[in-house]
Amino acid sequence: MAVLATQQIRKMRGGAQSHLMLGEDGVPYVVKFQNNPQDLRVLVNEWLATHLARIIGLPSPPCEVVEVTPWLVDNSSELNISVGERTEQCMPGLHFGSQFVGGLLPGNSFDYLPEPQLAEVRNLRDFAGMLAFDKWTCNSNGRQAVFHRKKRERRYTATFIDHGFCFGAGEWSFHDAPLRGVFARNVVYEGITGWECFEPWMTRIREMAIDRIWQVTEQIPPEWYRADVEALEELVERVYARRERIPEWIRAFRESSREPFPKWKSVSAPGVERVSEGVVAVDEGQGRGV
Repeated sequence: MAVLATQQIRKMRGGAQSHLMLGEDGVPYVVKFQNNPQDLRVLVNEWLATHLARIIGLPSPPCEVVEVTPWLVDNSSELNISVGERTEQCMPGLHFGSQFVGGLLPGNSFDYLPEPQLAEVRNLRDFAGMLAFDKWTCNSNGRQAVFHRKKRERRYTATFIDHGFCFGAGEWSFHDAPLRGVFARNVVYEGITGWECFEPWMTRIREMAIDRIWQVTEQIPPEWYRADVEALEELVERVYARRERIPEWIRAFRESSREPFPKWKSVSAPGVERVSEGVVAVDEGQGRGV
């Protein structure tokens, strides 16, 4: 059942031109509309990626299908989007809503931290898990995160947001590249010393049943993918087939010009490097066309 939106609060930054809206449940949601300037399918991407990230234990905000009524659109003068030089109203209907990290009180959440504070983020190791996730889902955008803390807390906690460009954005095509889907600053990766740092997330992805992915997609409103069931089925099958190749894409990032893992050991634990490399070698022979 969708959450009914009761109020538009403000327009958010970003290419999708989302709006911060209050739900009838009292929760503020960042709402991406069907007629956003990026692509209709980014709503599918957000829903699927958010749920998969949460399934494997990565911090991403809970999400809901949010219903915006024609009355609310007509009576909210700022509830619009810009398309080129023209402005149009946001569509009424069912849209994607992600809970707003930190709530509505000011000063609780930031999308940028100075280097010393970034290095002290409570869950810094989750960036390794998110890297594995973004390589799996072929995030074609830079990794986005919001940092928040409660009153009297000194250190921030990272929450990962904005998954609309996973699965190749609106194309649902997978063009893997070493520097895609990574966080802009290397400090979050400096503690990575080997393959064990990507656990337990890589194992959880590898062991995920395709039925679990289907359970998530069954909740997606058909209008988000224009009722093209065949395209959605193909997306699920390709995402499932990519699970074993994550070490290959992490290794490409490790060997890139970014040099993200300065503390990486040649063998991080007995047999770990050899096993990971061996898995990649097998998959490179079996995974053509994924």
